Amino acid sequence: MKYSQIIKGMVPFLFSATSLAAEKQPPNVVLIMCDDLGYGDLGYTGAEDIKTPNIDQLAAEGIEFTNYYASAPTSSPTRCALMTGRYQARFKNLEAAFHMGVNHIGLPENEETLGRAFQRNGYHTALIGKWHLGGLPHQVPTQQGFDYFTGFLSGNIDYFTHQEKNGTHDLFEQEKAISSKEYMTDFIADRSIRYIQEYKNKPFLLYVAFNAPHWPYQGPDDGPCMADGTDWMQGSRERLVSMIEHTDKRIGDILRELKKNQLDENTIVIFTSDNGGDKFARNKPFSGSKGLIREGGIRVPLIFSWKENIKDPLLSNVPLITMDITTTLLQLTNTPFKEKTDGTTFYPLSSEQNRDLQNRPLFWRNGAKKQDAVRLGDFKMLFEKGKYHLYNLTTDPEEAENIADLYPDKLQELQKLYNQWEAEMPYKQTQFGNALKINQ
Repeated sequence: MKYSQIIKGMVPFLFSATSLAAEKQPPNVVLIMCDDLGYGDLGYTGAEDIKTPNIDQLAAEGIEFTNYYASAPTSSPTRCALMTGRYQARFKNLEAAFHMGVNHIGLPENEETLGRAFQRNGYHTALIGKWHLGGLPHQVPTQQGFDYFTGFLSGNIDYFTHQEKNGTHDLFEQEKAISSKEYMTDFIADRSIRYIQEYKNKPFLLYVAFNAPHWPYQGPDDGPCMADGTDWMQGSRERLVSMIEHTDKRIGDILRELKKNQLDENTIVIFTSDNGGDKFARNKPFSGSKGLIREGGIRVPLIFSWKENIKDPLLSNVPLITMDITTTLLQLTNTPFKEKTDGTTFYPLSSEQNRDLQNRPLFWRNGAKKQDAVRLGDFKMLFEKGKYHLYNLTTDPEEAENIADLYPDKLQELQKLYNQWEAEMPYKQTQFGNALKINQ
């Protein structure tokens, strides 16, 4: 891919955000999130065995961010940060993905969310696909700011039977259980297309939450898992490839529907993943994977496209995190938010804003694996296995050389920043997985 402009920590100021209010209908938003997608498992990020022409084209027409991070290495906390614009550590028991059967944990009642704020601003809001932020009546999407919801509430389901591994049915429209014979990726894409057709004449926020390529590893030509779930984690690289390529195909269908309805110019399209890749994934050039706060578990793709305002493809290495998506969408749509977010807008960016983003710390905490991390500029402090590590991510993206002994002052600076951040967080999760079931 050739870029007309290579930006290192700098995206040019393309238009005045304040001028948006005086213009025509506010932009639509299509937010596409994949599940467990490895950083290197797309054509434009270097995959040699996976063809993703539609996602590649989206990157070619918009801004590709190479230093974008999920706020956590697993699903639920990242989705919490996206919905609230705040670190997941500001919410009780939302620092790790919910396990199967843990149905009582989720977003608090009446919490300020991206959907709720867009609703107040006159947008129609929809979530199609994976929720994973609670299944109690007050936690479901229709009670958390989404006018329309169809999809599933848990962390993963069989792509064909739409059941959890324990056989629990998990496919809903609004708050009613429904049945479908569609492969889940097709279900999500088809209903997203139908939604665009129905709401094309009013501003909308459409959150397209694919479960691919999360396990169980089932391509569109495969069949359901065995009833006892013994093959739930089985699969292969080839099967993962088929899942990703089919997702790319259906993303292309969604983008073409926007163009067909003359919505593509004034629609903000964002593509990303909730965390790094898992089994069979390619997280290169980084080490680690889903569940770890090494780069491979948290560094994920981010594409920002807005054809009306971005005429040339751009590349930026400014460090970003999940909450920045929330904050940017709120600003670009002039949407008030009742809480102060932990994010910063990344578009449009002045030189001063870019410097601020380059020089702000980003934080992670992974209590289940006893890991902590903070990134500031080129440096990342990682605490794991009872030891402090320091890496220069510009020269060592694989986190192969611990330079803590060479830069004791830098390590101390990052430790202090992390301790200050942790002291500000109101919650620290200490129970994980099945241990949380005893509190139901």
